[in-house]
Amino acid sequence: MTKIEIYTTEVCPYCVKAKKLLDHKGQSYEEIRVDTDESMRDLMLERAKGARTVPQIFINDNHIGGCDDLYALEAERKLDAYFD
Repeated sequence: MTKIEIYTTEVCPYCVKAKKLLDHKGQSYEEIRVDTDESMRDLMLERAKGARTVPQIFINDNHIGGCDDLYALEAERKLDAYFD
């Protein structure tokens, strides 16, 4: 099973857009809210090599990047290769 983690905040439109694509693909994911737990923001910064914006998306512990990166993979027809 594919492990997807997405670091988000409540009011981020890019987070909503990224989750919508993952939902459309039928993929379940763990949403990690960084606006309610500062330690999760610190973990995101560490895992994403200092990237501060949300969402930050990881698939099977591979850092995909943000919403635009996720959609770029989809446009290049490379996103499905990440799913088991």
